[in-house]
Amino acid sequence: MAEISLSFPDGNSRVYEAGVTPAEVAESIAPSLAKKAISAQVDGAHWDLAWPIGKDAEITINTMADDAPALELIRHDFAHIMARAVQEIWPEVKVTIGPVIENGWYYDFDRKEPFTPEDLGAIEAKMKEIINRRDPVTTEVWDRERAIRFYEANGENYKVELVEAIPEDQPIRMYWHGHWQDLCRGPHFQHTGQVPADAFKLMSVAGAYWRGDSRRPMLQRIYGVGFRNRDALKAHLTMLEEAAKRDHRKLGREMELFHFQEEAPGMVFWHPDGWTIYRALEDYMRRQLTRADYREIKTPQVVDRKLWEASGHWDKYRENMYITEIDEEHANEKRVNALKPMNCPCHVQVFNQGIKSYRDLPLRLAEFGSCHRYEPHGALHGLMRVRGFTQDDAHIFCTEDQIEAECAGFIDLLSGVYRDAGFTKFDIRLSTRPEVRVGSDAVWDKAEAALEKAILSVRNDYEIDPGEGAFYGPKLDFKLTDAIGREWQCGTFQADFNLPERLDASYIGADGEKHRPVMLHRAILGSFERFLGILIENYAGKLPFWLAPRQVVVASIVSDADPFVAEVVAALRAAGLRAEADTRNEKINYKVREHSVGKVPVILAIGQREVAERTVSVRRLGEKQTQTASLDEIVEALRDEAVPPDLR
Repeated sequence: MAEISLSFPDGNSRVYEAGVTPAEVAESIAPSLAKKAISAQVDGAHWDLAWPIGKDAEITINTMADDAPALELIRHDFAHIMARAVQEIWPEVKVTIGPVIENGWYYDFDRKEPFTPEDLGAIEAKMKEIINRRDPVTTEVWDRERAIRFYEANGENYKVELVEAIPEDQPIRMYWHGHWQDLCRGPHFQHTGQVPADAFKLMSVAGAYWRGDSRRPMLQRIYGVGFRNRDALKAHLTMLEEAAKRDHRKLGREMELFHFQEEAPGMVFWHPDGWTIYRALEDYMRRQLTRADYREIKTPQVVDRKLWEASGHWDKYRENMYITEIDEEHANEKRVNALKPMNCPCHVQVFNQGIKSYRDLPLRLAEFGSCHRYEPHGALHGLMRVRGFTQDDAHIFCTEDQIEAECAGFIDLLSGVYRDAGFTKFDIRLSTRPEVRVGSDAVWDKAEAALEKAILSVRNDYEIDPGEGAFYGPKLDFKLTDAIGREWQCGTFQADFNLPERLDASYIGADGEKHRPVMLHRAILGSFERFLGILIENYAGKLPFWLAPRQVVVASIVSDADPFVAEVVAALRAAGLRAEADTRNEKINYKVREHSVGKVPVILAIGQREVAERTVSVRRLGEKQTQTASLDEIVEALRDEAVPPDLR
């Protein structure tokens, strides 16, 4: 029998017979490790304890203490156990696929009757029963013909199609959980009892076409979430409850900020209060860009296809573009245009006007550019996923030697914006060269090194995403964390050596010759629409005072107070505050409750006593206690509070 050498994380290695399994390796190290083992990493691949190892490799034995592999196994086994539970309850149901996703899994079923909430409860109960049986999990590799015959005999036509689609060079791995069988690449636990019976929940049912094709059968997709223990599940469900309360679509209706309708799917109808927030954020960003020496421009929304062909978007991105055809006067054929999905090619056109010198670089061109991209209707999600949006976009034209300094300056600018918006934590990911790319390795080496050095000059914690860069250059992605721990990717910084070449951008160097600039694509908010959705959810609608659309409502307690209410509103508005009067013939508690639902930060109540003393009763959102202040005091205090953070 041939021998192989396995290397361990501590640097030691041992010789085993070829075909040894990770379970046997763990047993050879220590019986206690064999009991704790759940899977292995073999040359970086996640490996089932029962799979044989046929060549020299590096190996790590995983236990439940290893978070990522443990969660992958837990969620993968939950998917199989759920499918088994469904077929034990309804044997006629056909199973299809059930992958692991973020926080859980889903499985698609072909069943005539729709699943009900009561059905989900029955499936959960059956899953716990299966888990408690502690049935063994086993695996075999079959040849294609045998697997197809097996599934045809069992009437599993979806599995037959999946087997036929597996590439010739990949194994066809069959798994059994007790008597129940599924086609799966693995890995899995060794018995069903290893998954935590109190750490999962079935969440919802949705429709899903087989293989994502609308011409194929509509299936029923059951989603579940699973964790390592009950406490983690409880924390996740609590977070979901909090997220539902903070849903920007719900708050947008309650605060009357915006709406959507079918006549313009994915396009925002901004209401006065919503547009007030938008403009306050835009004014803030414009001030920040001016300070950072950006020059604002505006480019067309409708551009001839010739530019998109030259930039490469026509071939690579056309399915996401809105196309228009126009009968130009005296033209022999229709002129084909597209609504711009992004601003980059148009910014190169501005750069190309006139001769640029190396002394002009870096040249920072910014635009609050209105873009349109086609998104599938089912993917649209409030402000978070739209078809029409405005980017806080900018492109920096510079030399290769300037990349590092521009990157460091951008990170500093982005950090300040996020801090002012109330986000104290964000992570940076450096995405390196993909397999398919343009440009020489030497240029990629320089760009990646410059981005990495720039990160280290500002902060030293970042992650690398190997191979996830754009085809034209490496990039940095910035993920901020909101008040309930969710991550959102907003900012990006990308080094592009491709588009300046395609669109013939150049500058005159110190040597008097033409040179290609590097084009740095960058955004901080990403899009105003999405960032505003994130802000609304982060603050649960209780926006910082400087951003709040209705900063102060002055409410009368009795009608005799109406003249003083008007005087207070006028004084607040003169101080630059967004103030309004509420003199309706309603009780003050009703007014306070209504404006609290609308997330008005400050309510000033005025009755007969306040009129006599020229004071106001101050109630702040979320506080039960009220305070009394003179008119001059409250105007001065609120005026200071309303100053945007960059102007303080």
